[in-house]
Amino acid sequence: MFTSSTASSSSSHASPFASANVDYAFLRQLVYEQSQNVLDPSRDYLFETRLAKLLRNNGLTHMEELIQLLRLRRNPTLERAVAEAMTINETSFFRDGRPFELLRSELLPTLIDSRRNTRTLRFWSAACSTGQEGYSLAMLLLEHFPSVTTPGTGWNVKIEGTDISAEVVHRCQTGSYHRIEMNRGLPARHIVRFFDHHGEDWTVKPEVRSLCNFRQANLCADMLPFSPSSVKFDIVFLRNVMLYFSQETRKKLLANVHRLLAPDGLLFLGSSEQPADPGLWTPTLAGGTCYYRPRRPS
Repeated sequence: MFTSSTASSSSSHASPFASANVDYAFLRQLVYEQSQNVLDPSRDYLFETRLAKLLRNNGLTHMEELIQLLRLRRNPTLERAVAEAMTINETSFFRDGRPFELLRSELLPTLIDSRRNTRTLRFWSAACSTGQEGYSLAMLLLEHFPSVTTPGTGWNVKIEGTDISAEVVHRCQTGSYHRIEMNRGLPARHIVRFFDHHGEDWTVKPEVRSLCNFRQANLCADMLPFSPSSVKFDIVFLRNVMLYFSQETRKKLLANVHRLLAPDGLLFLGSSEQPADPGLWTPTLAGGTCYYRPRRPS
């Protein structure tokens, strides 16, 4: 699985906060093979904090013990657990609020009008992490577009969220957030209306949860968890995840997303990200942010 040259290589860019005795190159290669995430050596110190729980759960004390265990024999479950721990991305409610504001003011009213016959809306929060993005979309719809979310209106609205990490998907499904997470980007009116309070935690109410479905999925797998023949998404959020992928992986992923988007659908990337194959996408700059519409392949 791992070549000796890769496992023993070192980098002059290694973090000064990382242990000099740990073969981080081996761990970086493992993460890449499991998730296609390219980890920079300058961030090797993150292994110490993000793998601490995994070490404890496996009765280990030092990172060297984990590497020795991984080298001793193949353990797909442990290998995947390492990759999942290192691919948890930072998130918050209504992160970078400009896409949400543009959806509210311009894009969703137009989209809803164009779907008045089918009365179906499909959203996808790819690399959803702990679920705040998906639940933010749900709260946006419930607050500003009751005509499509109120029971009995005949609309079928669903927000799909996927992430490679089973642990964070479980957190999405519970919909419970600590006080610190609630204080990041969430307006007070949303806390009152959409959450129930339990000690230091807040849990999304059933009306929010009912719009969302979360599942585990690897964006870099040959097949995404949706079939283009049966699911066409109206809006896809694929933000702040591709910067960790190689150019080849980005191109493959966006080609798959292109097949899953409706012809008039919308794709939102992170503010520093661009499509790997510009020929498939038409960019539009509006409201201080950029979104993309799929082009027909030439």
